[in-house]
Amino acid sequence: MALSKRTIDIIKSTVPALEVHGVQITSVFYKKMFSAHPELLNIFNHANQSQGRQQTALANMVYTAAKHIDQLENILPAVQQVAYKHRGLGVKPEHYPIVGKYLLIAIKEVLGEAATEEILEAWGEAYGFIAQAFIDLEDELYEKAKNQAGGWDGFKDFEVVEKVKESDVITSFYLKPSDGNQVPTFNPGQYITVRVHIPGEHYSLNRQYSLSVSPNKGYFRISVKKETDFVPNGKVSNYLHDHVSEGDTLEVSAPAGDFHLNENEDAPIALISGGVGLTPMMSMLDALVQSDSKRKVTYIHSSRHEGVHAFAEDVPTMISKLENGEFYFGYEKPMNPNGNHHFTGYLTKEFLQNKIDENTVCYVCGPVPFLKAVVNILESLGVPENNIRYEFFGPAMQLQKEKATV
Repeated sequence: MALSKRTIDIIKSTVPALEVHGVQITSVFYKKMFSAHPELLNIFNHANQSQGRQQTALANMVYTAAKHIDQLENILPAVQQVAYKHRGLGVKPEHYPIVGKYLLIAIKEVLGEAATEEILEAWGEAYGFIAQAFIDLEDELYEKAKNQAGGWDGFKDFEVVEKVKESDVITSFYLKPSDGNQVPTFNPGQYITVRVHIPGEHYSLNRQYSLSVSPNKGYFRISVKKETDFVPNGKVSNYLHDHVSEGDTLEVSAPAGDFHLNENEDAPIALISGGVGLTPMMSMLDALVQSDSKRKVTYIHSSRHEGVHAFAEDVPTMISKLENGEFYFGYEKPMNPNGNHHFTGYLTKEFLQNKIDENTVCYVCGPVPFLKAVVNILESLGVPENNIRYEFFGPAMQLQKEKATV
């Protein structure tokens, strides 16, 4: 059932207000919803809430949905990305009416008299329409995760069978199902959700970590950065590093995510990462090696310095097994200025233009400033938009098009 033209027109009329007040609306929304339903704090990422990232991401989604309410197919990629995250976190159909109720309350509170009954009714209808699209897609994702070989519903106990320090800040955890069942396959680049119960914390905490190994090896591997750059430090990453040992168990949901290697393509491929953004690239690179790929594979990684460069020895070994592979790495502030790194400082257009042509399929992952710079450089080099594929670590966000200056 489609939305009426009257509803579409009313929703579009609210776009300017959402552009100005969107984050205020979503901030009020989350505050009121969590006050009435604190149990939802067992699902949502508290760090993203405290840093305002979740509020901004939701504001962007609401604004984009309103702007394209007459052509919702334009936001399907964003819907699918969020649906994967919801499936990994355990968001269910019964949660959507709660969200809708408090979203309308927040719109009314922030916009005041401007939020007429007509506008609220239109938004109620539109929200129900969009929510149903999420519910239907997530239902398919739940069924697929549960019914695949080795699949399950919700969270399941996995044993930490090995813990390996990869750099000063990144440690890998090898995971196998505690029930002894097989590990399901996944697409290289996907992530799993890890749920932990930290002593002293009232609510469970969920984090999504990319799998850093290719599928079909009989285990999952996540490679987690210990987050100490912000106050407070990353609760889950620090807990995993400092308190989870071999033999312990972690609750895990089935692999998810729409950022993954397309193994049916044969075009040249570039895996470009910054910092811990290398984790999904390791899965993709491993899969290319395991399949004895004949594609031209270019691996490019940027780290702050040698001490935080994970898998520095593994990557050359893996690249050497490819018929047509090459790798490059560089440091923002190298500890040894005369080391064997290929570039110093940030990735530049001058460096990338000799490594990538417009036919290359580019996968990019890393911090937001890194993503903005690299995506803009690739566009300036003539790489088509559909050949530039990137992943955020955190809530889905809009990548503003900016002129690259690095």
